Amino acid sequence: MAEVEEMTAGRKWTIAFTVMFGTFMAVMDISVVNVSLPHMMGTFNEDISTITWVATGYAIAQIITATMAGWWSTLLGRKRLYLISLGIFIVGSILAGTARTFNQMLVYRVIQGMGGGGLVPVALSIMREAFPARQQGMAMAIYGMGVVLAPAVGPILGGWLTDEYGWPWIFYINVPVSVPAAILAMAFIQDPPYLKRGIRKIDWPGIILLSVALTSMQTVMERGQQEDWFESHWIVAGTAITVAGLIALVAWELHVKEPVINMRLFRNAALAAGSSIGLIFGVALMGTTFILPQFTQTLLGYPAFQSGMVLVPRALSLFVLMPVAGWLFRFLDARLMVLIGIGMLFWSYHDLARLSLDVGYWNLVPMLVILGAGMPFMFVTLTATSLSTIRPQDMTDASSLYTLTRLVGGNIGYALTATLVADFSQIHRADLVKNISGLNIAFQTFHGGAVSGLVRQGFDPVGAQNAANAVANALVNRQAAMLAYNDTSWWMGAMFLVLVPLLLLLPGKPRAGRPVVAAG
Repeated sequence: MAEVEEMTAGRKWTIAFTVMFGTFMAVMDISVVNVSLPHMMGTFNEDISTITWVATGYAIAQIITATMAGWWSTLLGRKRLYLISLGIFIVGSILAGTARTFNQMLVYRVIQGMGGGGLVPVALSIMREAFPARQQGMAMAIYGMGVVLAPAVGPILGGWLTDEYGWPWIFYINVPVSVPAAILAMAFIQDPPYLKRGIRKIDWPGIILLSVALTSMQTVMERGQQEDWFESHWIVAGTAITVAGLIALVAWELHVKEPVINMRLFRNAALAAGSSIGLIFGVALMGTTFILPQFTQTLLGYPAFQSGMVLVPRALSLFVLMPVAGWLFRFLDARLMVLIGIGMLFWSYHDLARLSLDVGYWNLVPMLVILGAGMPFMFVTLTATSLSTIRPQDMTDASSLYTLTRLVGGNIGYALTATLVADFSQIHRADLVKNISGLNIAFQTFHGGAVSGLVRQGFDPVGAQNAANAVANALVNRQAAMLAYNDTSWWMGAMFLVLVPLLLLLPGKPRAGRPVVAAG
């Protein structure tokens, strides 16, 4: 990469924290609404299947805009794109808080997602270029605090704001953070001189194919479980549209001279390998963000805010170890760091796969601390090494592709964990029901004791029999669900072992003396 004079330390870190805060709010808004959806159901008088479009609409708009960030930065300039995205995000947040009908909320969330989608990849490219090679690890650690901590903080902050002030404040809270970030961005961020400017011809086929393919994919991922997947005709149709659209998109983008997304960059081995590993990282990050609150609410009986607090140990270890991983990146082989992260994540999931219904909050803490400790070693290293051999003029395009794979991984994480829990629950329930018969002494003892106790409480014999059967059914369902959560954790952990061969494609120990191009 070309060398330029390094900017002052104060300017670098001001830029780092400026773009980190904008990124944090954009990513957090993916998960912050989850705990507030039941309250919105009452406000808008919609069922759960309909109200989840509040989350889906934001996610669709965000993933499309994030993927096009490189193209938009060429058209508008990167600083202008960042400021416009932040402005749209602020306006969308204010409008979402004022929504009085479901249709208004859906439109406003799409607007908010369009703004948020442009922030994440642009922030990554700015951070990547503002720091020299010897500080890349720490720069990516600061960036990671925005991207990786946000999904864990979202349910906690959303639950607290909803309980204390009402759901509109999960959107209003974006304003006092984003407005100062916009002011600082105007003052400190500058477009680098090498950034390509202007587009001779707009890639309309690419834009249409991208929008159709990603919208269809996002919808199938988020709605598939509710619609029983391929038992639904429209899920089958959506999947067919997704596959056909993605194939056509790749073929077209590799052919056109000025593509809306530069697929050719995946010829870079480090970017391809890092993005592939990052996809699985996204599965793990968003999968645990979904599965742990679900587990604690449905099986342990935690209220919404307390279930969000279950993610605090993971968030704290992430926060503490993110800068540690950034510092170690200067000295350790990148492949070794990712391997350490994979080992920690597998260890954590192995422990999470052996839970029981008697587990308490403090039993979960060590597992979640280990889970959070492994993530910085993967995220910091992957983000730094995946883009380490990219030309400066291609940095925003590469950042968009890297961000896309992580976002897709997160969508897969939500869909995969929900599907695995549901399917494994049915399998385990069928196995457990085989033991409920008059030939099973343990069941006879339990059932007889339950009937006797209910009769003593005033139930008639027939009512006591029915009530005891209902209790047995509930116990079977809970045990089946517990085993399903364990199986899901085991499969989530096993996915990481498959990634080990890909480590050979990553660059090794960083060369600390080589600077990268500065951002301004």
